[in-house]
Amino acid sequence: MKIWITGGKGMLGTDLAAAVAWRGHDVVVTDKELDISDVDALRAFAEQNAPTHLLNCAAHTNVDACETEKDLAQKINVDGAFALGVIAKEKGIHAVHVSTDYVFDGAGQKPYMEDDAKGPLNVYGKTKLDGEERFLEATGREGTIVRTSWLFGVHGKSFPGTMLKLMAEKEELKVVSDQVGRPTYTADFARALVDVAERKLSGVWHFANAGETSWHGFAAAILEHAKAKGMPLKCKNVVAIKAVEYPTPAKRPAYSVLSTAKIERALGRAPRAWAQALDQYLDLTKTRGA
Repeated sequence: MKIWITGGKGMLGTDLAAAVAWRGHDVVVTDKELDISDVDALRAFAEQNAPTHLLNCAAHTNVDACETEKDLAQKINVDGAFALGVIAKEKGIHAVHVSTDYVFDGAGQKPYMEDDAKGPLNVYGKTKLDGEERFLEATGREGTIVRTSWLFGVHGKSFPGTMLKLMAEKEELKVVSDQVGRPTYTADFARALVDVAERKLSGVWHFANAGETSWHGFAAAILEHAKAKGMPLKCKNVVAIKAVEYPTPAKRPAYSVLSTAKIERALGRAPRAWAQALDQYLDLTKTRGA
């Protein structure tokens, strides 16, 4: 297998490239130097490198910025997904497109299945949903979509990193408690994506680390686990607040927990708990001196 990773220098893409190499596959990485909405450029790259698989991690993921950068979100999240699907279909490449829990409206009360009704609340979610459909259209419904949620990792900006920085500066933090999801560690998601590629799974799938929590619960766990590891933090308390007390440009779903039952059956294993993954993240963060 020769796997082409787009968005390969980002938080997820970096871990994904490492996972692909660890499995013994050839890997080729592109990032901002290659415009994924340019079909001709993609075709030239594919013809030169002859990948057998494509894993698309490229996305405009700044949820709030997408509200004002609609054209850029459209170009990357929709047009890019379509163009990659076109090339995958044309060249016989097995393509996997990464998507998000934000395609759902958050009004549910039980984990979302892959085919549950969609209803994105913000530009980011809408463009990711449109990108899913255009990608599937371009691949003749043969492409693969894997949705995930609340990604965090050591190779980019994420919620734990932001919390650790603030906890080193402030004695008390206020964090939203009425938005619930499943935090997901990029290294774990990367391994699952390689599994999906190796098995050439098709259709729509969900992957997230086990267990659900709120942003407040996540932050409280970060504080507790980091202090247990001896990390020097000033923060003593994390206060729970409602989302209305912390307005953001983009509206977030109140409940975006993904069901991973389908992928668990396919891979023959359940994802590990997010708290366990958080411990590994904190160990690596401490070692890196971040």
